[in-house]
Amino acid sequence: MSKKILVTSTDLMMVQFLLPHIRNLFENGYVVEVACSDVGGRMDEIHEKIRDCVRKIHTVDLHRSPAAPGNFKGYRQMKAIIEKGHYDIIWTNEPVMGVVTRLAARRVRKSGTKVLYMVHGFHFYKGAPRVNWMIYYPIEKIMASKADVICTVNREDYKRTQKFNVEQVRYIHGIGINTARLTPGKKQNDIRLELGLNKDDFIVLSVGELNENKNQKVIIEALSVLNDKKIHYLLCGKGNQADALRKLVAERHLEQNVHFLGYRKDVVDICSQSDVYVMPSKREGLPVASLEAMYCGLPLVTSNIRGLTDVMENGKSGYMCSPDDARGFAEGIKCLKANPKMRKEMGERNRETVKPYCIEETKKEVLELLAELYNERGK
Repeated sequence: MSKKILVTSTDLMMVQFLLPHIRNLFENGYVVEVACSDVGGRMDEIHEKIRDCVRKIHTVDLHRSPAAPGNFKGYRQMKAIIEKGHYDIIWTNEPVMGVVTRLAARRVRKSGTKVLYMVHGFHFYKGAPRVNWMIYYPIEKIMASKADVICTVNREDYKRTQKFNVEQVRYIHGIGINTARLTPGKKQNDIRLELGLNKDDFIVLSVGELNENKNQKVIIEALSVLNDKKIHYLLCGKGNQADALRKLVAERHLEQNVHFLGYRKDVVDICSQSDVYVMPSKREGLPVASLEAMYCGLPLVTSNIRGLTDVMENGKSGYMCSPDDARGFAEGIKCLKANPKMRKEMGERNRETVKPYCIEETKKEVLELLAELYNERGK
């Protein structure tokens, strides 16, 4: 007997994280359909990569903003998809898509369809802006009963969700880092040669969008505190804070030590040649970039926030401090620079710590969770 499942998310979430799980579901006997909102222009890529293993790919008119009037059209589209699809399981992701999918699935749940809502990081969290708590918390609390299972990828969200009105709350180790792309190629790009760095220069790396949440400015401030010409900070990524960060670099006279690399396809090569990975984020659900750095054997200096506290152990995986503590980040970088043996030990420990978060392991977790849901259908 076939098992029919609908997976819903934005096109960006689908491309960046869910495609390996879609293929894994197909290979394990599921008849799969997906429904995505086109917020990133990646629908053609989705068709190209999974058209051989899904029965149908739907596009729904939803926006990332919960207040967008166009979401009503998306809701009607989703409701029609769900009521015609006769699915055994619906797996939905992300706030707006999650709300719309759960509302659209109310009638079919009465007939036995099971709904899984996977949370990749609530917008309300310890230290979040008050407006986030005012808007997102009551919505998620009210909507909790519209799912059979809510699954979280960090412990803070897991504990909070246990207080909601939902039948089951589960925790998994995220949806997986793609280890296949984390092995340096034979023709490795020499980033030191490219940037004119010496062998004894100390490379601090961050990868991610240049925005306020990723908070790269605190690392620039930390370099100003350290005033060490041998330390070089490499930023891989683009974003709306690029100009502001360049201005800060100029104000602190760090032009020779801070390198804006933009979008790079050789991040693995750069990571393998770096000494420390930094993630000073103000908010994370589960920090994929840090997990990838851990897999590559780097020690970390990070914020002590939700998600990072799940994977980091202060003093053993690296160092943690408040997101705005420039001196704390400076001290962590300084300690790691001064102790190459400790850097190596932390890096080796991180390689072990990260194993449950790798894609082959998380595919098993997701598959087991969905199998349990399917077996409960009709009971």
